[in-house]
Amino acid sequence: MNKRVTIDPVTRIEGHLRVDVEVDGGRVKKAWASGQMWRGVENILIGRDPRDAWAITQRICGVCTTVHAIASVRAVENALQLEIPVNAQYIRNMIILAHAVHDHIVHFYHLSALDWVDVVSALKADPEKTASLAQSLSNWNGNSKAEFVKVQERLKGFVGTGQLGIFTNGYWGHPAMRLTPEVNLLAVSHYLQALEVQRYASKIVAVLGSKSPHIQNVAVGGVANPLSVDTQSVLTIERLLAIKEWMLKLEDFVKNVYLIDVGAIGGFYADWTKYGKGITEYLCVPDIPLDGKGEKFALPGGYIEGGKLESYKPITTFNDKYFTDGVSEAIKHSWYNYSGGNDKSLHPYKGETTPNYTDFQDDGKYSWLKSPTFYGKPMQVGPLPRVLNMLAAGHEPTKKYATAALDLVSKVAGAKVGVDALHSTIGRHAARAVGCAVQVDELINQWDLLLANMAKGDLKTFNRPVFPKGEQMGVGFHEAPRGVLSHWVVIDSGKIKNYQCVVPTTWNAAPRNEKDQPGAYEACLIDNPVADPEKPLEVLRTVHSFDPCLACAVHVVDQEHNPVVTVKAV
Repeated sequence: MNKRVTIDPVTRIEGHLRVDVEVDGGRVKKAWASGQMWRGVENILIGRDPRDAWAITQRICGVCTTVHAIASVRAVENALQLEIPVNAQYIRNMIILAHAVHDHIVHFYHLSALDWVDVVSALKADPEKTASLAQSLSNWNGNSKAEFVKVQERLKGFVGTGQLGIFTNGYWGHPAMRLTPEVNLLAVSHYLQALEVQRYASKIVAVLGSKSPHIQNVAVGGVANPLSVDTQSVLTIERLLAIKEWMLKLEDFVKNVYLIDVGAIGGFYADWTKYGKGITEYLCVPDIPLDGKGEKFALPGGYIEGGKLESYKPITTFNDKYFTDGVSEAIKHSWYNYSGGNDKSLHPYKGETTPNYTDFQDDGKYSWLKSPTFYGKPMQVGPLPRVLNMLAAGHEPTKKYATAALDLVSKVAGAKVGVDALHSTIGRHAARAVGCAVQVDELINQWDLLLANMAKGDLKTFNRPVFPKGEQMGVGFHEAPRGVLSHWVVIDSGKIKNYQCVVPTTWNAAPRNEKDQPGAYEACLIDNPVADPEKPLEVLRTVHSFDPCLACAVHVVDQEHNPVVTVKAV
C-alpha cells in the first residue's frame, strides 16, 4: 500500500530540512527534499566593501563557520589575482583541517551514530566482553573494562530517572537495529569520549583563528597572525608547540577509535552497501594550497562521471576554467524568480536571489534551495566524492586508509568488501572516516611546513589588496567537510556588485532542476527500505549520511529588518 511519510523537521542536523517520501511495499518510490527557510545573505552583501564579505558570510552558519570565511577571501583574492604569503596558507590550512576533523568526529558520533546504535541495548552488555572486543580492534587507552562499567552505570542512571537525556527520542528497539549489546556499549562509550576529544580541534581553531566559532584572523591578502619566535604577544613557538600536542591527541582518536568504529559498524551493516547509491556524478575540488597562488595542493580534486574512477578529470588550480565554467543554478522547483524566466539555469556570476514563495507543491516549487548542476548534471558532493577522486588521482595516503577501512569491514562482515561498496549510505560514513585520517595527517604536515618556513626567517603573513576601477570577477572554492563550497563575487570599482554562495548542501539537498532531475538526497532515497513508516529510521540513515547543513544552503533574512531571533541572557 502506498503511504506518504513526512519528516519535518529532520533533527540532528544544522538548519531546517523537510523530507517527504512515498513508501510502497516497504521501499521508497519517490522523495522530496525541502529547505524550509529563506536564503538571502547574498543580498545583504550588495554594495559593500569586498574586504568585509568574509565576516558576513561566515555568519551563514554557526557550524560551518570557518569554511565561508575561507571561501570568501579566496573569491576576492581570485578576482584581484592576489598572491598571499605561504605562511598565511599554512595557518589557514591548519584552521581548515582542524575544523574538518572536528566536523567529522561530531558528525559520526553525535549526529548519525544513533541511527545505527541502540543505546538502551547497551544496558544488557557484559563490560568484560566489550573490553575484549575493543582491545582486539585497537590499542585506544579508553577501551578498558573499568571505562565500560562506568559508562553503563551512567546509562542506568539515565534510565532509572525515566529520562535518557542526550539519548532521548531514538528509535530504540527498532527492527533495523542489529548490533549486539556489547558493540552498542562500545559505541556509546566512544560517543561520550568523542565529546571530550573534539574540543582539541576547537582549541586549535581558536588559537590560530583568535576565536571559535567565527574566526577573526583571516583577511583578503592573508591572515592577521603576526609570527614571532621571541615575543609572547603574537603567535609564538610556544603556542605552536601546544597546538602540536592537540593535533597528536586528535590523530590518536581518529586512527584508533573513529576509523575502527566506522569499519566495524560497516561490517555489521554490510547490507547497507546496497542502499543509498543514487547519483554517481562525483565532484570535488583540490584544497590545502601549498603556494601563494593556489597552483599546488596537498589534496587533489576533480570530477568522476558515472562512478567510474577511470573517468577522473582533475581540477588543478584556483583559476581552473573547467570548474569555473561548469557551475550553474536552476530554480524551476525553488521558491525564487529569475528575471529571464524560471526555466533557465544561471551561472553564479549572473545569479539572482529573488524570493517567490508559493506553498509546498509536489510538482511545482517546494524548496528554498536552488538546484546546482555541473555542465548540466546534478552532482553528489562530500566525503565520498572526495575520497573517490583522491583514489582516482593516485593519492597514496587515501589509498592506505581506504584499504585499511575496507579490510576491517570485510573482516567483520565475513566477506570481501571492495571499493564499489562505497557507493552507498554506509559507504559515505566510511569515506568520511578515511578522509578524516588523511586530513589529520595533513594537519600535522602543515604544522611542520610552517615551522620549517619560519626557521628560514620568513615571518610574512599578509599582502595588502588593491582594488582597481572597473569590474572584476572571482570564485573562491574550498573542499569543506560536507563537500564543494564556492563563493562567487563580482566587484565594480571596489564595491560588491553581485555575490552568490553555492554550498555543499545546496548541491546534495537540491530539489529537481530545470530538467526535473532529482538532487542527491532525493535520488539516494529511492528504493531505500522502510520497515515501519511510523518510525522511518532507514530514511534518516541515508539523509544523515550526507551530514545536512541547511543553514548554509538557505539563510534567514527579514526584508523589513525585524528581529528574526531574540536571545535573552539570564
